[in-house]
Amino acid sequence: MKMVIIRHGESEANFENYWTGWLDVPLTTKGKEQARLAGEKIAKADIAFDYAYTSVLQRALITCQTVLEACDQLWLPVDKTWRLNERHYGALVGKNKEQMATKYGPEQVKKWRRGYYEMPPLQEANHFDRRYQQLDPQSIPHGENLAMTVQRVIPLWQDQIAPLLRDGKNVLVCGHGNSLRALVKYLENVPEDQMDKIEIPNATPILYEFDEKLQIIHKEVL
Repeated sequence: MKMVIIRHGESEANFENYWTGWLDVPLTTKGKEQARLAGEKIAKADIAFDYAYTSVLQRALITCQTVLEACDQLWLPVDKTWRLNERHYGALVGKNKEQMATKYGPEQVKKWRRGYYEMPPLQEANHFDRRYQQLDPQSIPHGENLAMTVQRVIPLWQDQIAPLLRDGKNVLVCGHGNSLRALVKYLENVPEDQMDKIEIPNATPILYEFDEKLQIIHKEVL
């Protein structure tokens, strides 16, 4: 059984170097091209998917669609889930990382970005649209650390993705740097203090192959 994880292509926030979190920003032209090339790599590897999962943020949604189109699998069922959203950066959302490093120091910014239990300054109020209306308001965070992001992502693996893989299905997962980092941490049993070393580049397909017990038997960057 195979699963490919892929982070969205370059977004406007990546290009302008600010924290995005659950802010819904578009891909750049470069990001769209990156997604197309990623889909071609998957086609070249001859990987046939049965299902796809993506976050509800357009940079992942469009990446997923573009990847599937490029590998001629656009017809696949796609599950859009908030559990794959990027980590919620609280009051840091929309703030330039370099400016925050000047204001608070590079060490504090590093802690906000990579500290497992380090909380960002919380957002006082969330102004989200109806894509989240089915959720209990108490479950929508005002900011997350990496530990909270892991806790949010893992139920998706346990309840939906893992059963599909056990049934012999292949799955594509399009997400974000930290939501995919959370999934990798769980799958590879990465220690908390090593999670910051998990690299998830933009629009780079990472292939996992599993045995019947969902033990990883092969990992490859396409």
